Amino acid sequence: MREFVITVNSTVDLPKEWLEERHVPVLPLKYTIDGENYTDMSGLTAKEFFQKLREGHMSVTSQINPEEAREMLEPFVKEGKDVLHLGFSSGLSGTCNSMRIAAEELAEDYPEAKIIVIDTLCACLGEGLLLYYALKLKEEGKTIDEIAKWAEENKLHVCHNVTVDDLNHLQRGGRISKAAAVLGTLVQVKPIIHMDNNGKLQVIAKERGRKKSLNKIVDMAVEQSKGWENEIIMITHGDCLKDAEYVAGRVREKMGIENILINNIGTVIGSHTGPGVIAVFCMGNER
Repeated sequence: MREFVITVNSTVDLPKEWLEERHVPVLPLKYTIDGENYTDMSGLTAKEFFQKLREGHMSVTSQINPEEAREMLEPFVKEGKDVLHLGFSSGLSGTCNSMRIAAEELAEDYPEAKIIVIDTLCACLGEGLLLYYALKLKEEGKTIDEIAKWAEENKLHVCHNVTVDDLNHLQRGGRISKAAAVLGTLVQVKPIIHMDNNGKLQVIAKERGRKKSLNKIVDMAVEQSKGWENEIIMITHGDCLKDAEYVAGRVREKMGIENILINNIGTVIGSHTGPGVIAVFCMGNER
């Protein structure tokens, strides 16, 4: 059996050290603020980035192109390794399509190589959760095909439960109208968002006040995860660690899970959600 690697994009939003310890190659996306270009995971720190957003600066992101994808994948193929790439949701970016184009080109030049690109239909630590279990399967000796099959069968069981604090970023991204953003801000409405089966973010409910919205996303995870064995719960936040720790406490209390990974949301995903976002990710029933 040929050796293989599992690769991801930086939108996986796991700690850089976590990925390095597990030897997971990462292809980062980029973003631009005030005419300055930055690379996700190695540009501005979370505090620096979200402070800029709070000051009113806009961050514009860019997807991976096929040339960048090929530059990342080809060295592994040259070494005689196969590649399983867990891609950023096609519902949010053209990055996954670029990875597929690169894989098809490489297959022509390296016919002996196997390059599998999975459209995870996930984002942020949803991708991270899928990667967590894929790496576990790899450690257990599963083949690249077996892991790819598992990922395809389970990607819609990765549940994304999200609430945001700043409605203006949703409005800029076209998720809600400007009038709704203004009114919602005045009455402290906090939208509840999930990832649908097409890998797109959808506002599915609203809660009045921050605490209620935080409790709601935990309650959703509790319901979704019934009948599932969750080894780990992942929580992301947009520079609001205290809120993330509150949510983690509720997860421990209501789900009985101690293994919780908390990490700042990445700068690329954070460009679209703004500061104050909180999300809980678990394996559960279909979205």
